[in-house]
Amino acid sequence: MRVFLCEKPSQGKDIARVLGAGQRGNGCYSGAGVVVTWCIGHLVEAVPPEGYGEQYKRWAIEQLPILPERWRVEPKSATAAQFKVVQQLVAKAGELVIATDADREGEMIAREIIDLCSYRGPIQRLWLSALNDVSIRKALGALKPSAETLPLYFSALARSRADWLIGMNLSRLFTLLGRQAGYTGVLSVGRVQTPTLKLVVDRDREIARFVCVPFWAIEVALSHAGQSFVASWTPPQGSTDDAGRCLQQPVAQQAVERLRTAGAAQVRSVETERVREGPPLPFDLGTLQEVCSKQLGLDVQETLDIAQALYETHKATTYPRSDSGYLPESMLAEVPTVLDSMVKTDPSLRPLIERLDRQQRSRAWNDGKVSAHHGIIPTLEPANLSAMNEKELAVYRLIRAHYLAQFLPHHEFDRTVAQFSCGSQSLAAVGKQIAVIGWREVLATPGPDDADGEDAQRSQVLPALHAGLSCPVGKVDLKALKTLPPKPYTQGELIKAMKTVAKFVTDPRLKQKLRDTTGIGTEATRANIINGLIGRGYLVKKGRAVRASDAAFTLIDAVPSAIADPGTTAVWEHALDMIEAGQMALDTFIEKQAAWVGQLVQQYRGATLSLKLPPAPACPQCGAPMQQRTGKSGAFWSCSRYPDCKGTLPIESPTGRRSAPRKRRAASKAS
Repeated sequence: MRVFLCEKPSQGKDIARVLGAGQRGNGCYSGAGVVVTWCIGHLVEAVPPEGYGEQYKRWAIEQLPILPERWRVEPKSATAAQFKVVQQLVAKAGELVIATDADREGEMIAREIIDLCSYRGPIQRLWLSALNDVSIRKALGALKPSAETLPLYFSALARSRADWLIGMNLSRLFTLLGRQAGYTGVLSVGRVQTPTLKLVVDRDREIARFVCVPFWAIEVALSHAGQSFVASWTPPQGSTDDAGRCLQQPVAQQAVERLRTAGAAQVRSVETERVREGPPLPFDLGTLQEVCSKQLGLDVQETLDIAQALYETHKATTYPRSDSGYLPESMLAEVPTVLDSMVKTDPSLRPLIERLDRQQRSRAWNDGKVSAHHGIIPTLEPANLSAMNEKELAVYRLIRAHYLAQFLPHHEFDRTVAQFSCGSQSLAAVGKQIAVIGWREVLATPGPDDADGEDAQRSQVLPALHAGLSCPVGKVDLKALKTLPPKPYTQGELIKAMKTVAKFVTDPRLKQKLRDTTGIGTEATRANIINGLIGRGYLVKKGRAVRASDAAFTLIDAVPSAIADPGTTAVWEHALDMIEAGQMALDTFIEKQAAWVGQLVQQYRGATLSLKLPPAPACPQCGAPMQQRTGKSGAFWSCSRYPDCKGTLPIESPTGRRSAPRKRRAASKAS
C-alpha cells in the first residue's frame, strides 16, 4: 500500500481527489492501493525538561544546564487521535510519499513521525508549489527521491533542538536571576525572538531619547506662461545640518525678506533626466506582509492566514511561505495558461490582458535567484472570486497585479530639476512628467521597491523653462518646522527589519551572512515570533504600531548582548545552511550549541542582575502591593496576597500604554 502523508486535511483532500482516492475513512482517504492521510501540522512535539526527569519540574539554577543525551518527542495530546491513525497507516505502508509543505518545517513534520513510527520502507517526496489539480498532477509525475530532501529535516531538527537548548535553559536561568533581583515575571529567551524584541526596544528608546530640533524652510510660488509651480529655498552653507535643513531662524527670515522684494527669479539651469523603472518582483511572503500592513492595515499573521487560504482553500495562488520573489525560467511556458485563467477568473481583465506582451521577460525570471520556492503568483486554473471575502480579494488582487506588471512596459517619467537665483538667494524646483505609465497601470500605489520620499514637489509638472528666463515671484511661505522622532514599528515594518537586520550589525562578515540568509527568522516563522512576543506581553499593539512593554526592557537589559545580537543568529543560520548542504553533521552542531549554552550558564550562574523594576501598584481589591506574573495572555499585575486575594491589573508601560487589556480573573502562577 502506498501512503501519502500530508500536512493538513485540506491538502490531503486535494491530493486524494487527483489520485482518485475518494473513499473517506477515519482521518484518511483511500483508493485502489493508495491511502492519503494528514498530520494537522505537528502531531508530535519535543519533550519538555520535566520529561527528562521529575526534578526539572522545579526551576533551580543548580540543575542547569539541561542537556538531553537522547532527544525525545511525544505525540501532542490535542491531536493524539490523528497520530494513532497515521501511526497505524504508516505501519501498513509498503511505500511512503511525504506530501507535507515543501519547506524545512514541512520536512520535519513528516520525518519526525516516520522516525517515531520506526518506518524503514521506501520513501519519495512530493514537492508542490500550488494545490490546483494541474500542479498536483505535474508534481506527482516528478516525485523526488527521499535522500534529496532529507538534509532539510536535519537542518530543521538542528534549529528545533538549538531553540530548545537556548529557550529552556536561558529562560530558566534569567527568570531565576530576575527573581533574585525582585522581578516576579518570566524572562523568556529565544534564538530569534530575543534579537527581534531588541529591535523594538532599541527603536522605542531611540524615540524616547529623541530631542526635536527646530528648523526653517521656505517655499516660493513662481509662474511662467500662466502656469504656477513651487520652488524650495536652498539654505547657505554654515546654516544647515547634515540633512541640509536650515537651523538658524535669522538666516531664514532674512532670506524671506530678500525673496519677497526680488520680484522675479532667474533660471540658472534646467536639467531633465528620463527615468525608467522596471516592475517590482512578484511577492515573497515577507514583502506581502509588509505591503498588506502598509496598504491594507493587516497584521502579519492575518496576511499569512489569508495567503494560506488563497493557496489551500481557493487554489488561487501558489505556495505562500516563499522567501523569494523570483520565478524559474521554466515557468515562462506557463504564462499563456496563467493569463488565460486570470481572464476566466475575472473577465473585466480581458482588455488589459490583450495588451500585455506575453513574450516580455522581466528581471523576475531568474533561475539563479530562485530558492526552494518561487514568488507568489496566480495558479494555472481559474479561481472563484465570489467565494473570497473582502480581505482575501484585496490580497489576491495585490498578488495578481504584481504578476501582471511583469508583462507591461517600464514606467517612464522625465525628472526635471531647475535652479534659480532670486534676490541673492538660491531656489530649486523639481518636476515630474510621466511619459509612459507602464506597469503602474496595475500598481498605482507605490510599491516596496520604489524610492522613498517622493514628496509633492516631485509630482508637480514644471512649465517649459530655460536658462535666463525670468519667473515672477508670488507667495513666499516661511515654514517653522521640527525634526520628527523615528516612528514606532508596525508589524509589517518589523518583518522588514527582521529581513534586513544586516544594517544593524557592524561585523562585516556577519553583515554579509545576514544578507545572504535574508535576515533573522524565516518566512514561515516571523509572524509566529511577533505573535509570540505579543502573547507573552513583551510587545504591545497600539493601533498599527507595536511597542515594547516594561517586561521587554527588563529582559533586554538582563540578557547578555550575544543573545540579543542578530549577529549571533547569523552564525547559527550559517551552520543550519551547512547542515542543509551536507557540510556539517547535526550532532556536531548540537554539541557546539550545548557547549555554548553551558558556558553562558556557568558565566551567569552567580550573577546579580541590575533591573529597573516598574513601581508596583496597589491591589484594587485589598490595597496590598502587586507583583508581575505571566499568564496565557501575557504579563499582568497580580495581588501579592494571591490566592487569598485575586485582584489583577493590566501592565502599563512608562508612557502609560497598556500591555494587554485583561478581564479580572485568578492570577496564573508562573513556573
